[in-house]
This record gives sequence, C-alpha cells and structure tokens, in this order.
Amino acid sequence: MAVLSRQDTRRLFVRSVAVPDPGDLLGHLPQLDAVAWVHHGAGLVGWGEAARVTLPAGEDRFTAGEKWHRSLFDAADLDDQVRVRGSGPVAFGTFTFDASSEGSVLIVPRVLLGRDGHGRAWLTTVTAEREPDLRTLGWPVAPESLFARPPAGVRWHDGSLPGPQWEQAVAEAVAAIKAGSLRKVVLAQDLFATASDPIDVRALLRRLADRYPDCFTFACDGMVGATPELLIRQTGREVSALVLAGTTPRGGDPAEDEALGTALLTSAKNTEEHAYAVASMREALEPLCVELDGQRRPTLIKLPNLQHLGTWVRGTLAADGAPTSALALAAAVHPTAAVCGTPTGAALELIRELEHMDRERYAGPVGWVDADGNGEWGIALRCAQLSGRTARLFAGCGIVAGSDPASELAEAQVKFRPMRGALEG
Repeated sequence: MAVLSRQDTRRLFVRSVAVPDPGDLLGHLPQLDAVAWVHHGAGLVGWGEAARVTLPAGEDRFTAGEKWHRSLFDAADLDDQVRVRGSGPVAFGTFTFDASSEGSVLIVPRVLLGRDGHGRAWLTTVTAEREPDLRTLGWPVAPESLFARPPAGVRWHDGSLPGPQWEQAVAEAVAAIKAGSLRKVVLAQDLFATASDPIDVRALLRRLADRYPDCFTFACDGMVGATPELLIRQTGREVSALVLAGTTPRGGDPAEDEALGTALLTSAKNTEEHAYAVASMREALEPLCVELDGQRRPTLIKLPNLQHLGTWVRGTLAADGAPTSALALAAAVHPTAAVCGTPTGAALELIRELEHMDRERYAGPVGWVDADGNGEWGIALRCAQLSGRTARLFAGCGIVAGSDPASELAEAQVKFRPMRGALEG
C-alpha cells in the first residue's frame, strides 16, 4: 500500500466514475480500517489509505491540515467523470478538541464509494499508478469479507471521574459561574468498555446508522459515533450549521413526549444554554459571510432517545477573504459554546481543571473535505475511540447557573446510550 506522509510529494492518481446505486453504503465495507460519513443512507464510505498525516498539537493544526490536503490535491492527476460534491479525492479527518492535545488526523482513502440519495453514486480510486487494478483495492468486494462481527464479552469500567466525583465537578462549575463572568461550561466524562476480541467498527456503524438515521454516522481512525450536530457544511459559497444545546429525554407515550418537549422549549435553563451556542456560531460566521440567516427560535430535534433544542444557521460566504474549504470553516467555528462554553477561554480553562482527563478527539470536528473545498464536519458526539478490544466512550452536558448536578449526571448517562447499545447489541 502506498502511504504518503506529509513530507512525501509523490503524485496521486485519482479516478471517479459513476456506478449503479449500491444502496446500503455500509454494507460494502470490506475492511476494518473504514472511514464513513452517512446520513439517511447517503454519504461516503472508504477503505485503505492512499495518504495520511498526523498533525502536531497546536492552534495551527487546522491550518497545517488545510495546507497538506490542498498541496496533495492540487498536485494530483485527476480524472473525475462525475463532478459532484464528494467525488474526486476526499480527505477524512478527526481533530482534537483541545489545541494542546495530540492526535489530529487526515486520511485520504484508497477506495471511496459515494451516494447522494438521489440516484447518483460513484466510485473513486486513489493510487500511485495511473491505471489501478480494482481487484487489488478490494473492489468488487468479496462477499465473505463483508461479515462484521458484533462485539462479544463486553465489560464496563469507570472513566476518569465516576458519578459522584463528576457531580462534584458540576457543583464546582455552577459555583464558578455564579461567582464570576463565566456563563456556561460544558463538562464531559468518559467510560471504558473492553470486549473479548478486537472491536469491528463496521458492526458499530451498522447499529448506529440503523438506530439513529437522523444523525451523522461517522468513522475515522478508530473514532466512531453518530453525532446529531452538524458543525458546518459547505457547498460552493453556501454554508450551514445545525446548533444543538438543551436536552431532555423522550417520553414513554405521545402525551408524555409532547409534555417533555414543551417543557424543554420553555425551560429558562435550557434556552439560556442554547442561546449561548447559537450566539457563538453566529459570532464566528458573521465576519466570513455576506449574508447570514438563522431561525429566530429553536425547534425540537427529536431523536430515538433524546430531544434537543436545535437552530439552523445558514449563510453565503464572501467572495474575497473567506476560508476556501469546509475544513477551514470548521477551524473558524471550533470550539462552539455547545461543546466548550462561554466565554470560550474561561470555559476551556475550567474544563481542563475539572474534567481530570484529556478529551482527545471527543467534541472536536470530524468529517470530510473534497478537492473543491466542499465538505461536511460534525462535532464528535455520541462516540467512542476504538483501540483493539477497548472502546473509550464520552458524554457531556452544558452547565449554567441553574444546573443541578444529579440531573446533569442523569443526562450524561442517557447520552452514553447510543454507543453502549452499539457495543452491547
């Protein structure tokens, strides 16, 4: 396999061709080293690595990634017979939440299968040779290679802060908010699972996509999940983001579900938390856009296990001086108040003080960018980092002055459920 480091300057040969609609994208993954971004059956899946870069920690990790992917794609020998968003070479990425953390990665898969949900599908190959032999790239897929083994013998272990200690951290955060200028902080906790054999990411992707089709099911470098939050989408000069903050469970019947949703929409604590998140997104995008619109009031985003307050923000990028890719836009808006807090600097310092862990890539941008700069990046939520037989799960809650530690812990446990269910069956 030809793998390029950031210093490698060999030219890549990229070919995208139209193919019959494959239907289920996830059902075509032949290898465990999968990358994926799927929403309602449409999106991209890939396997193998034509190029990869691990970016050093620092505020410039996004800039370094942008330069790497741009130089790599600009030098590629491109035969794109499809010319749609997501055809041609695509880099998948997963970035750390905190600039001080190591582990941000960009990967260009050797084979990419795309589907737009409107009858168009394509296959992209990325090689060091002009005419690839598709059989050596794992296509067509051998049927016996498609059987993903669900995890077995899963055992659970506490993370950095067990429940009582995490409740104490929430209480300390509430006290800090009441005592100073900090208005909101998002606190996360982790949870570990160990299986009897190495965990097959394809089995988790299948369960997550089937159970949470309204979410963006993703995988990149062992980071796997189904995020409900779209950090940024770019199509030409048009950009959009779905901001989520404020959460309540689903009801046991329609009447209870409606009552819980109404209570969420009228909750002072949750609407305050949501307003901070929307304001931070608008503040980041306004300097980059000639037009920026958003819903005046949040709506309910109903998922199988939770309801969220959600607001769409949409804009048109300025013709001059704006970021040139979805990756650059992700850098511009990260971290939002939805996963950090407000003001950002004070919230980040308190997160470092109270969480007693490195979030790594949890709550960081995860997604893809193509050669034209188009792409989609979500926030890595409802997710886990896989390493052999181990999975590290994450969940977080927005803390404001009116937060109750016991209620926040209960909310975090509900947010663990998607990944717990994917691992347990």
